[in-house]
Amino acid sequence: MDKLKAFETFASVATRGSLSAAARAEGVAPAVIGRRLDALEEHLGVKLLVRTTRRIALTHEGTAFLDDCQRILAEVAGAEASVSAGGVQASGHLRLTAPAGFGRRHVAPLLPAFHAAHPRLRISLNLSDRVIDLAAEAYDCAVRVGDLPDSSLVSIRLADNRRLAVAAPAYLARRGTPEHPRDLTGHDCLALSSDASQTRGWAFRVPHTDLAKRAEGSPTEPLADSDASSEVIYLRPSGPLDCSDGQVLHDWCLAGHGIAWRSTWEVEHEIATGQLVPVLEAFAAPPNGIYAILPHPTKHLPLRVRLWVDHLRERYADPGYWHGSANGTRR
Repeated sequence: MDKLKAFETFASVATRGSLSAAARAEGVAPAVIGRRLDALEEHLGVKLLVRTTRRIALTHEGTAFLDDCQRILAEVAGAEASVSAGGVQASGHLRLTAPAGFGRRHVAPLLPAFHAAHPRLRISLNLSDRVIDLAAEAYDCAVRVGDLPDSSLVSIRLADNRRLAVAAPAYLARRGTPEHPRDLTGHDCLALSSDASQTRGWAFRVPHTDLAKRAEGSPTEPLADSDASSEVIYLRPSGPLDCSDGQVLHDWCLAGHGIAWRSTWEVEHEIATGQLVPVLEAFAAPPNGIYAILPHPTKHLPLRVRLWVDHLRERYADPGYWHGSANGTRR
């Protein structure tokens, strides 16, 4: 029995959830995968997987063995890379996922250069606003934006992400510039519709002395992010136009139809070129983050994943990168 191949097969089946998926990934018949698993279980003298016609489940021993297999396979890949072409030649299949809007602008454009530097890689990118289970669906890395829920996944902060209220100069010339978040009640605000994922609203940091001056009928939600002089609140401004798609709100804002609350990754270029103007900057809430999310501890990462995360860190750490972005292109 080829132990390394058996380990690879077991890890592939365990993470993909079926023999057929592992067989497709390797380009062999499911029966070949089944024979390898049988040989491995016979060699070890334990049952690793419970296989039925509908699903595959790890046994207790299988769960423990999977962690060891993944560690061993990562170490083998790193050992191979360390003696080939200067120690930075990654190989294999790199499977990535990112939110659709952010991924189009700030992940997909980075991949051709990364692949040119590592031509032995095959790279697959999934753009989806669905929160993907990385381990269950066998993804190597996800890029996610915003506050992260508690999770057993590993997160690496790549950059800060601020949210700003912005408007086109033509709109501000026509309607005036709000001086305080409460002034938004008198403006056309381009908000995500109620069925979208942004549930809390627009965040602003206001001095405690201003809290008593909140406009009547403007619902706010205090956040436990406060100091002696200020507090973060959430507003739910409204206007004649709303949409469940952030790109549509961005386009409406550029066209002068109202004020939008957008991430700096989306509007940095338009602000730099004067197409959009930030408003209420003195009340901007603290930034959240842009993260690389990994299904396994960093010390067990395959070389291809480590190099990809390093590539993201290097690009996103450059302030000029964000100022040079427009519609997914670099300038």
